[in-house]
Amino acid sequence: MKIPKSENRFDSYNSCKRARKTEEQTLGNFILPNSNGRRESVAIFGRIFVCTLVLAFIPLVKIAAQSAQQWKLPDIPWAFPIRDKVQPVIDERKGPQHVPGSAKSYTQDQIDDLQNPPDWFPDEHAPMPKVVAHGADGGVLGCASCHLASGLGHPESANLAGVSAAYILRQLADFKAKNRMGEAMNDMTENLSDEDARQASEWFAALKPNVWQTVVETDRVPKTFINMHLMRMPLPGAGDEPIGKRIIELPQDPAGAESRDPHSGFVAYVPKGSIAKGKEFVTTGGNGKTIQCAICHGPSLGGLAEVPAIAGHSPMYLFRQLYYFKDGSRHGSMGALMKGVVAQMTQDDMLAIASYVGSLPPASEESFLTAPGGQTSASLVAEANKQKAVK
Repeated sequence: MKIPKSENRFDSYNSCKRARKTEEQTLGNFILPNSNGRRESVAIFGRIFVCTLVLAFIPLVKIAAQSAQQWKLPDIPWAFPIRDKVQPVIDERKGPQHVPGSAKSYTQDQIDDLQNPPDWFPDEHAPMPKVVAHGADGGVLGCASCHLASGLGHPESANLAGVSAAYILRQLADFKAKNRMGEAMNDMTENLSDEDARQASEWFAALKPNVWQTVVETDRVPKTFINMHLMRMPLPGAGDEPIGKRIIELPQDPAGAESRDPHSGFVAYVPKGSIAKGKEFVTTGGNGKTIQCAICHGPSLGGLAEVPAIAGHSPMYLFRQLYYFKDGSRHGSMGALMKGVVAQMTQDDMLAIASYVGSLPPASEESFLTAPGGQTSASLVAEANKQKAVK
């Protein structure tokens, strides 16, 4: 069994090997190639301009960016899991493993090989780029090991299916520049080439978003533990406990999750009343605390060019991102737009928002089309030059 080098995938600074690159270098490198579709871009970028204009009227709140040296894992165990030091004794998964509907088989050691992740249903997607299927030199793991061959991922990683290539590229740039902290991606991007970044972004963007979890309101949840792969699993024979103010995401089939089965989804348990509270906050702005999410993320929360799709994504993952925006862990150029949005949100607000947005069906809008490379590249380079001029 191969285990990630860091104790938890949210604390990657301790395993960084080289000094961090500057933002202008990475934003200048991770650019999209020229493409067609300029007609579609007029409407998309027009809506983004409106979004930016609205955000400009939110009272400016200074949120300090956290540097790589300062960054620490937030003390919210349900949202930022660390593998349990004492693992329960569970039946070992010996011999060839299978998942329903697939003719393929892998041993558990093969499944756990993060540079050769399983592809149970190769006919359901286009051929994987090498970096997605096998990673690359310099410690770059296969993208599908965490995000799966469907792009849907697990709660501890992002859902990338159908997310725009422009957005994914920008996030890779931010991870590499240490302008987005808190995920294993700081390590993954350290030696990630421009071409591999482009190929992976375009491949994931072409995948179809699907319903991946059911959101259930409840008072009690099964007792759980965090396994060696940072997956939260039900603790056999331990009974249940009050959910409190937590989101607890568990696999529908623990064996399917261990096998990285892209057909085996999750159940997100949330406190009673969370979905209604979240809907009110998302659709009205929470009585002046913030703005309506649809202004930037689109009417179905399916994304607008470099503003990502969020509908139907993991509630636990969504909570983490809202928290990261507020505490300064995400401080890239696009992340700056979210600082005023989250400034007045409490953790209870974030939990409710994540519960509601995660309960929605995944949306697919015209904005999923890749933005023309010239415009996207120009915006990245212009921002980099502006920052360079300020320095």
